[in-house]
This record gives sequence, C-alpha cells and structure tokens, in this order.
Amino acid sequence: MSNESSVAGKGHRRSASVLFREIKKNRVAYAYIAPFFILFAVFGLFPILSGLAISFFSWDGISAMVFVGFRNYARLLSDSLFWKALFNTVYIGILAHIFILLGGLVLAYILNSKLIKFPNIFKTIYFLPMVTSSVAVAIVFQALFGLNSGLINFGLQALGVARVDWWGGSGQYVKTAIIVMFAWKWIGWNMVIYLAGMQGINADLYEAATIDGANHVQIFFRITIPILKPIILFTIIQSTIGAISLFTEPFVLTNLQGGTGNEGMTVMMYLLKKAPYGNNQYGLASACAYLLCAIIIIVSFINMKAFATDDEKKSGGK
Repeated sequence: MSNESSVAGKGHRRSASVLFREIKKNRVAYAYIAPFFILFAVFGLFPILSGLAISFFSWDGISAMVFVGFRNYARLLSDSLFWKALFNTVYIGILAHIFILLGGLVLAYILNSKLIKFPNIFKTIYFLPMVTSSVAVAIVFQALFGLNSGLINFGLQALGVARVDWWGGSGQYVKTAIIVMFAWKWIGWNMVIYLAGMQGINADLYEAATIDGANHVQIFFRITIPILKPIILFTIIQSTIGAISLFTEPFVLTNLQGGTGNEGMTVMMYLLKKAPYGNNQYGLASACAYLLCAIIIIVSFINMKAFATDDEKKSGGK
C-alpha cells in the first residue's frame, strides 16, 4: 500500500508540475483572459452563490441573519399569492408567445419570400417596438385601454359595443391588455431571428419545391420549419426566460399590486414586492428567485427533449 501511495503522490506532483509549467509558459494569454474571469467571479459567481445562501436565512437587510433552512421555500409554496402570480405569469406568457413566436415566424417567411415590396420598411416597422422604451410603450397602451377616453373603447362604442373597464371591474381584462402589449412589443425581435435563419437556407431547396408544385404553405411546413428547428428551440427557451422575468410592462400598467384582485401580478412583481419594495424579506425573495430558476431549467430541458432530432435522441439514449 505504501508503494502505491508513493507512486500516486509522485504522479500528482508530476501533474501539478506540468500544469504549473504550462501556465507559466502561457502566462501572457492567461493575463489577457484573467479580467473576464475576475469580473465574472465578482459580479456573477459571487451574487449567485450569496443569493443561494441568503435563501436559507431570514434577513431584512439590516439585522443579523437567522438560519431557517428550507422554511423560506415552504412559506413560498404555501402562499396563495405566489401561486396566483405564477398562474398569471404562465397564462400571460403562453398566450402572448403564441402570437410572438408564430407571428414572428409567419412575418419572417413573408419578408423572406419576397411576397411584398419594400421589405426593409416593414422590417423597421416590425422591429421598432423592440427598441422603444418599455415605459413609454406601457404609458401609450395605458392610454389606449383607458375607460373614458381610450382609443379602443372609442372603437368599441363606434361598433355599438359597451365600453370595457380594462384596468378596473373584477380585473378579468387586465391580463388581456398586458398580453396585447407584450406580444406587440416582442414579435419583431423573433421575426428578426427567424428571418436571419431563413436567409441561411439554400434557395435551391425553395426552387426545387416550387418546380415540384409545392405551394407556400407546404414549403413553410415541410422545408422552412424543419430546418429552423434549432432556432425555434432557441427562441422558445429565450421566451421562457422572458416570460418568467416579465416585470416592466405589467408594473407600469398596473403598479406593483397587479391591478384589481392582483390579476396582473407576475411572479417577478411578487418577488420584488417581497424585497426590496417594502417588505425587506430578502430570504424569501431569494428563495423565490431560485425556485423560478429551477422552473426555467426544467422547462428548457423539456423543450430540448421535445425538439431533439432522431439522431440526438439516439445518442442521448446511449
């Protein structure tokens, strides 16, 4: 045993010596990449680990931290307001992204297939909401959905339909207004991503399909979508993260309470309501953040499995 331990010790020392020589040999290269890792450790890794640690404590940001274990997570899962906020987030996210993803895909196909003239003008129009301030967009939509002077209610009255109290009443229309604004703002972003992917598809495929008698619908579903599968997966994962972190639009429209009956409160609004806006329950807020992170990872994993190709599924099963 002593001989084996001695050999193992010599092997470790030899490996460490080789590693040290390699680092010394490439010290200039390491010096160039060191700033990134230092900044990541300070502003990325440290907040991640400290936030995870705080989720196991009861802390108001000032007093001494008290270890409570998984009690914050238990409180979170037993809070009906948290489940309501999570339901609102999922409801808004799913319905909005039906229009965002499918609408962006259709718009990208139309622009890429040269079905319209002056496509660059339309690209600018569709992408313009993306670069517009979310606060400014929310203020405009708040005016559009106004009860007495809103343009939408004015149009409804012109059609003989009664006015709708979008922000008041029982709150049943709050999510609808948020969905409309959210989808309008982000559809252009996905359109640009899909358009970039479509422009990378060989035009010979489209020409061959057209010669064989395929129409635009058949080309769209049998050529474009299968080739864009990895890009669609990317946008779905990105949209999942965006939906879970939805805050600015509903916050400006409905304040932190989420409107009447908390019908517009998202889970990020719930988190920030716990800390730092008012309650200063940093341990509970950290637990909420890591629970959301777990949800995003699980949903992303499901999407990756659902969109995996046959070859990827076979290799994953080995």
